Amino acid sequence: MILSSDYHTHTVYSHGKGQIIDNAIAAKERGLKELGISDHGFSHPAFGLTKRKVPKMKAEILAAKEKTGVNVLLGVESNIIGTDGKVDLPVSLYDDFDIFLAGIHKFVLYKFSSIFTLATPDLFFTYLKGLKVPESVRRTNTKTFINVIKNNPVDVITHLNFCCFADAKEVAKAAADYGTYIELNAKKVHVTDDEIYEMLKTDAKFIVNSDAHTPSRVGEVSLVEQMVDRLNFPTDRIVNIDGRLPKMRFRAFKEGK
Repeated sequence: MILSSDYHTHTVYSHGKGQIIDNAIAAKERGLKELGISDHGFSHPAFGLTKRKVPKMKAEILAAKEKTGVNVLLGVESNIIGTDGKVDLPVSLYDDFDIFLAGIHKFVLYKFSSIFTLATPDLFFTYLKGLKVPESVRRTNTKTFINVIKNNPVDVITHLNFCCFADAKEVAKAAADYGTYIELNAKKVHVTDDEIYEMLKTDAKFIVNSDAHTPSRVGEVSLVEQMVDRLNFPTDRIVNIDGRLPKMRFRAFKEGK
Protein backbone atom coordinates (compact mmCIF):
# COMPACT_ATOMS: atom_id res chain seq x y z
CA MET A 1 0.00 0.00 0.00
CA ILE A 2 1.61 3.23 -1.20
CA LEU A 3 -0.02 6.48 -0.12
CA SER A 4 -0.80 8.88 -2.99
CA SER A 5 -2.11 11.81 -0.95
CA ASP A 6 -2.82 12.97 2.58
CA TYR A 7 -5.78 15.29 3.10
CA HIS A 8 -5.81 15.67 6.88
CA THR A 9 -2.84 17.61 8.21
CA HIS A 10 -2.65 20.46 10.72
CA THR A 11 -0.42 23.50 10.95
CA VAL A 12 0.18 26.40 13.31
CA TYR A 13 -3.10 27.83 12.06
CA SER A 14 -4.83 25.45 14.48
CA HIS A 15 -2.82 23.32 16.90
CA GLY A 16 -0.25 21.82 14.58
CA LYS A 17 3.45 22.49 15.04
CA GLY A 18 4.61 23.31 11.51
CA GLN A 19 4.04 25.89 8.81
CA ILE A 20 2.19 25.10 5.58
CA ILE A 21 5.49 24.97 3.69
CA ASP A 22 6.86 22.49 6.24
CA ASN A 23 3.97 20.09 5.62
CA ALA A 24 4.38 20.52 1.86
CA ILE A 25 8.10 19.72 2.01
CA ALA A 26 7.33 16.64 4.11
CA ALA A 27 4.71 15.56 1.56
CA LYS A 28 7.22 15.90 -1.27
CA GLU A 29 9.76 13.83 0.65
CA ARG A 30 7.11 11.13 1.11
CA GLY A 31 6.38 11.13 -2.61
CA LEU A 32 2.80 12.40 -2.23
CA LYS A 33 0.99 13.94 -5.18
CA GLU A 34 -1.50 15.96 -3.15
CA LEU A 35 -1.62 17.41 0.34
CA GLY A 36 -4.51 18.82 2.30
CA ILE A 37 -3.99 21.53 4.89
CA SER A 38 -7.07 20.90 7.02
CA ASP A 39 -6.93 22.92 10.18
CA HIS A 40 -9.77 22.96 12.69
CA GLY A 41 -12.91 24.88 11.92
CA PHE A 42 -14.08 28.26 13.09
CA SER A 43 -16.10 27.22 16.16
CA HIS A 44 -13.10 25.88 18.07
CA PRO A 45 -12.29 28.71 20.51
CA ALA A 46 -8.74 27.58 21.28
CA PHE A 47 -7.50 25.93 18.09
CA GLY A 48 -9.87 26.99 15.31
CA LEU A 49 -9.28 28.96 12.14
CA THR A 50 -10.19 32.62 11.97
CA LYS A 51 -11.61 34.22 8.85
CA ARG A 52 -8.99 36.97 8.80
CA LYS A 53 -6.19 34.40 8.41
CA VAL A 54 -7.67 32.66 5.37
CA PRO A 55 -6.13 35.04 2.77
CA LYS A 56 -2.67 34.52 4.31
CA MET A 57 -3.14 30.76 4.23
CA LYS A 58 -4.13 30.89 0.56
CA ALA A 59 -0.99 32.85 -0.28
CA GLU A 60 1.19 30.39 1.63
CA ILE A 61 -0.47 27.45 -0.13
CA LEU A 62 0.28 28.97 -3.52
CA ALA A 63 3.92 29.50 -2.53
CA ALA A 64 4.16 25.93 -1.21
CA LYS A 65 2.81 24.54 -4.48
CA GLU A 66 5.34 26.50 -6.50
CA LYS A 67 8.26 25.51 -4.28
CA THR A 68 7.51 21.79 -3.91
CA GLY A 69 5.47 20.81 -6.95
CA VAL A 70 2.96 19.11 -4.63
CA ASN A 71 -0.68 20.01 -5.26
CA VAL A 72 -1.35 21.63 -1.89
CA LEU A 73 -5.04 22.17 -1.14
CA LEU A 74 -6.62 24.48 1.39
CA GLY A 75 -9.07 22.48 3.44
CA VAL A 76 -10.83 22.66 6.75
CA GLU A 77 -11.64 20.01 9.32
CA SER A 78 -14.94 21.58 10.19
CA ASN A 79 -16.56 20.94 13.54
CA ILE A 80 -19.94 19.27 13.74
CA ILE A 81 -21.94 21.55 16.02
CA GLY A 82 -25.56 20.42 15.75
CA THR A 83 -27.66 17.27 15.61
CA ASP A 84 -29.33 18.74 12.52
CA GLY A 85 -26.01 18.35 10.68
CA LYS A 86 -24.83 21.91 11.24
CA VAL A 87 -21.08 22.42 10.75
CA ASP A 88 -18.93 25.51 11.14
CA LEU A 89 -17.92 26.09 7.52
CA PRO A 90 -20.35 28.73 6.25
CA VAL A 91 -21.51 28.60 2.64
CA SER A 92 -20.16 32.13 2.23
CA LEU A 93 -16.61 30.74 2.56
CA TYR A 94 -16.97 27.76 0.23
CA ASP A 95 -15.05 29.49 -2.56
CA ASP A 96 -12.01 29.94 -0.29
CA PHE A 97 -11.55 26.21 0.32
CA ASP A 98 -10.65 23.24 -1.84
CA ILE A 99 -11.58 20.31 0.40
CA PHE A 100 -14.17 19.89 3.14
CA LEU A 101 -13.66 17.51 6.06
CA ALA A 102 -15.97 17.22 9.07
CA GLY A 103 -15.73 15.57 12.47
CA ILE A 104 -16.82 15.74 16.07
CA HIS A 105 -14.41 17.41 18.49
CA LYS A 106 -14.36 18.26 22.17
CA PHE A 107 -14.79 21.76 23.56
CA VAL A 108 -16.19 23.50 20.49
CA LEU A 109 -19.02 26.02 20.38
CA TYR A 110 -22.05 23.82 19.73
CA LYS A 111 -25.47 25.10 18.82
CA PHE A 112 -27.29 25.69 22.09
CA SER A 113 -29.94 23.10 21.23
CA SER A 114 -27.26 20.42 20.84
CA ILE A 115 -25.20 21.09 23.96
CA PHE A 116 -27.24 18.70 26.11
CA THR A 117 -28.29 16.25 23.40
CA LEU A 118 -24.93 15.80 21.66
CA ALA A 119 -21.93 17.43 23.35
CA THR A 120 -22.65 16.59 26.99
CA PRO A 121 -23.51 12.88 26.58
CA ASP A 122 -20.50 12.32 24.32
CA LEU A 123 -18.11 13.89 26.81
CA PHE A 124 -19.70 12.07 29.74
CA PHE A 125 -19.43 8.59 28.23
CA THR A 126 -16.01 9.29 26.70
CA TYR A 127 -14.45 9.99 30.06
CA LEU A 128 -16.43 7.40 32.03
CA LYS A 129 -15.40 4.46 29.89
CA GLY A 130 -16.80 1.77 32.16
CA LEU A 131 -20.41 2.85 31.65
CA LYS A 132 -22.59 1.36 28.95
CA VAL A 133 -23.52 3.91 26.32
CA PRO A 134 -27.33 4.12 26.01
CA GLU A 135 -28.86 3.36 22.64
CA SER A 136 -30.47 6.80 22.68
CA VAL A 137 -27.00 8.38 22.63
CA ARG A 138 -25.91 6.15 19.75
CA ARG A 139 -29.05 7.00 17.79
CA THR A 140 -28.48 10.73 18.28
CA ASN A 141 -24.87 10.53 17.13
CA THR A 142 -25.75 8.34 14.15
CA LYS A 143 -28.51 10.72 13.09
CA THR A 144 -26.11 13.65 13.49
CA PHE A 145 -23.49 12.15 11.17
CA ILE A 146 -26.13 11.20 8.60
CA ASN A 147 -27.52 14.75 8.67
CA VAL A 148 -24.02 16.17 8.20
CA ILE A 149 -23.53 14.00 5.12
CA LYS A 150 -26.99 14.76 3.70
CA ASN A 151 -26.93 18.50 4.31
CA ASN A 152 -23.34 19.43 3.42
CA PRO A 153 -21.04 18.58 0.47
CA VAL A 154 -18.53 16.96 2.82
CA ASP A 155 -15.61 15.09 1.25
CA VAL A 156 -14.50 13.16 4.35
CA ILE A 157 -15.89 12.19 7.74
CA THR A 158 -12.84 12.29 10.00
CA HIS A 159 -12.04 9.89 12.85
CA LEU A 160 -15.53 8.41 13.11
CA ASN A 161 -16.42 7.56 16.75
CA PHE A 162 -13.69 9.72 18.25
CA CYS A 163 -15.29 11.13 21.40
CA CYS A 164 -18.70 10.03 20.18
CA PHE A 165 -20.71 6.87 19.71
CA ALA A 166 -22.41 6.15 16.39
CA ASP A 167 -23.52 3.16 14.35
CA ALA A 168 -20.57 3.06 11.94
CA LYS A 169 -22.42 0.92 9.40
CA GLU A 170 -25.35 3.33 9.15
CA VAL A 171 -22.98 6.28 8.78
CA ALA A 172 -21.09 4.39 6.06
CA LYS A 173 -24.34 3.71 4.20
CA ALA A 174 -25.13 7.42 4.12
CA ALA A 175 -21.57 8.22 3.05
CA ALA A 176 -21.86 5.80 0.15
CA ASP A 177 -25.18 7.30 -0.93
CA TYR A 178 -23.82 10.86 -1.07
CA GLY A 179 -20.22 10.34 -2.20
CA THR A 180 -18.51 11.12 1.11
CA TYR A 181 -15.48 9.11 2.20
CA ILE A 182 -14.94 7.51 5.60
CA GLU A 183 -11.49 8.27 6.97
CA LEU A 184 -9.10 5.57 8.09
CA ASN A 185 -7.24 7.69 10.62
CA ALA A 186 -3.56 6.87 11.11
CA LYS A 187 -3.12 8.87 14.30
CA LYS A 188 -5.20 6.70 16.58
CA VAL A 189 -7.69 3.83 16.33
CA HIS A 190 -11.27 5.02 16.87
CA VAL A 191 -13.33 2.16 15.42
CA THR A 192 -13.23 -1.51 16.30
CA ASP A 193 -12.41 -4.34 13.94
CA ASP A 194 -16.08 -5.36 14.04
CA GLU A 195 -17.11 -1.84 13.01
CA ILE A 196 -14.66 -2.00 10.09
CA TYR A 197 -16.19 -5.28 8.95
CA GLU A 198 -19.69 -3.82 9.21
CA MET A 199 -18.73 -0.75 7.17
CA LEU A 200 -17.24 -3.01 4.52
CA LYS A 201 -20.70 -4.57 4.06
CA THR A 202 -21.82 -1.22 2.63
CA ASP A 203 -20.73 0.47 -0.60
CA ALA A 204 -18.70 3.10 1.26
CA LYS A 205 -15.27 4.11 0.07
CA PHE A 206 -12.43 4.95 2.41
CA ILE A 207 -9.60 7.45 2.50
CA VAL A 208 -6.35 7.13 4.48
CA ASN A 209 -5.13 10.23 6.29
CA SER A 210 -2.35 10.86 8.77
CA ASP A 211 -4.10 13.50 10.91
CA ALA A 212 -0.57 14.88 11.25
CA HIS A 213 0.00 17.60 13.83
CA THR A 214 3.72 17.82 13.05
CA PRO A 215 5.43 17.86 9.64
CA SER A 216 7.30 14.64 10.50
CA ARG A 217 4.00 12.75 10.57
CA VAL A 218 2.70 13.93 7.21
CA GLY A 219 2.05 10.82 5.12
CA GLU A 220 2.82 8.51 8.06
CA VAL A 221 0.05 5.89 7.96
CA SER A 222 1.67 2.75 9.38
CA LEU A 223 -1.20 2.28 11.84
CA VAL A 224 -3.63 1.91 8.94
CA GLU A 225 -1.21 -0.32 7.04
CA GLN A 226 -1.15 -2.67 10.00
CA MET A 227 -4.95 -2.72 10.11
CA VAL A 228 -5.17 -3.40 6.38
CA ASP A 229 -2.81 -6.36 6.70
CA ARG A 230 -4.43 -7.73 9.86
CA LEU A 231 -8.01 -7.58 8.56
CA ASN A 232 -7.25 -8.33 4.92
CA PHE A 233 -8.93 -5.00 4.15
CA PRO A 234 -9.74 -4.74 0.41
CA THR A 235 -7.40 -2.04 -0.84
CA ASP A 236 -9.58 -1.32 -3.87
CA ARG A 237 -11.98 0.35 -1.43
CA ILE A 238 -9.32 2.93 -0.51
CA VAL A 239 -9.31 5.88 -2.91
CA ASN A 240 -5.92 7.52 -2.26
CA ILE A 241 -3.34 4.76 -2.49
CA ASP A 242 -1.25 3.09 -5.20
CA GLY A 243 -1.35 6.08 -7.53
CA ARG A 244 -5.08 6.74 -7.19
CA LEU A 245 -6.53 10.13 -6.27
CA PRO A 246 -10.12 10.60 -5.09
CA LYS A 247 -12.94 12.44 -6.79
CA MET A 248 -13.93 15.01 -4.24
CA ARG A 249 -17.60 15.77 -3.61
CA PHE A 250 -16.98 19.38 -2.54
CA ARG A 251 -15.22 20.28 -5.78
CA ALA A 252 -17.97 18.67 -7.86
CA PHE A 253 -20.58 20.56 -5.83
CA LYS A 254 -18.91 23.90 -6.47
CA GLU A 255 -18.34 23.20 -10.16
CA GLY A 256 -21.98 22.25 -10.52
CA LYS A 257 -23.22 25.59 -9.27
